Amino acid sequence: MKPQGLFSRTALVFGLVFLYVPILSMMVFSFNNSRLVTVWDSANSPTLKWYSALMSNDQILGAAWLSIKIAMISASGAVILGTLAGVALTRFGAFRGRALLAGMTTAPLVMPEVITGLSLLLLFVALEQAIGYPSGRGPLTITLAHITFCMAYVTVVVQSRLVGFDESLEEAAMDLGARPAKVFFRITVPLIVPALVSGWLLAFTLSWDDLVISQFVAGPGSSTLPMVIFSKVRLGVSPDVNALATIMVLIVASGIVVSSIWMRYQNKRRERDMRLAASANL
Repeated sequence: MKPQGLFSRTALVFGLVFLYVPILSMMVFSFNNSRLVTVWDSANSPTLKWYSALMSNDQILGAAWLSIKIAMISASGAVILGTLAGVALTRFGAFRGRALLAGMTTAPLVMPEVITGLSLLLLFVALEQAIGYPSGRGPLTITLAHITFCMAYVTVVVQSRLVGFDESLEEAAMDLGARPAKVFFRITVPLIVPALVSGWLLAFTLSWDDLVISQFVAGPGSSTLPMVIFSKVRLGVSPDVNALATIMVLIVASGIVVSSIWMRYQNKRRERDMRLAASANL
């Protein structure tokens, strides 16, 4: 084996170990019988009692359900706005305000979360004093804040997909009499679906995982799951948090596998349709 190949394989193994061994150890300790999350009770383990304790923990279950709802709404809103911004930056050429739009959509990528959270809090307070909406801080303000910074990531994903997009397909549809709106929904959107799915999953993960910005814009009774877990870390983590994290990892892994299989199926279907179209034109 060449030295370069050996080094690449070794670096890959160390990288995978560094990333996944902590996750695997957390999943193993979710079956630990001891109340200490770092001490394995070899006499009475494994056990499922922490999973049953999790099912009766209303605080964690309520925070998890709130986080799921906020993440789904935020991801959907970010995909819509991010797609529109990506199309505008890619297709509309040089227009007045393009540099400002590009800077505003990419600013959340590089801006510290503390600054983003503080600025959004001041914005919500000013809006409440000016027009009375939003009234207080809660799930609505958290959702709006998450859409704001998740939109930037979706814009980058969609924009990168549209850069290599074959515009001749859209031109052919318009030559046949299709209006721009119909071309966008019938031609452009189906072809960039993998980018939209990737952007939605990325936005969902970022919203689900956010802690700093949520701390600024959340109100009483609107604690998300990361906020609840962070508050427990300061007082001592209970083993049922390991059980919750294990369930979350399994759900996310299942979603990634399903989305990968679906996108691979869509790519094969699109390639088959393109080959059929090319053979029909011969």
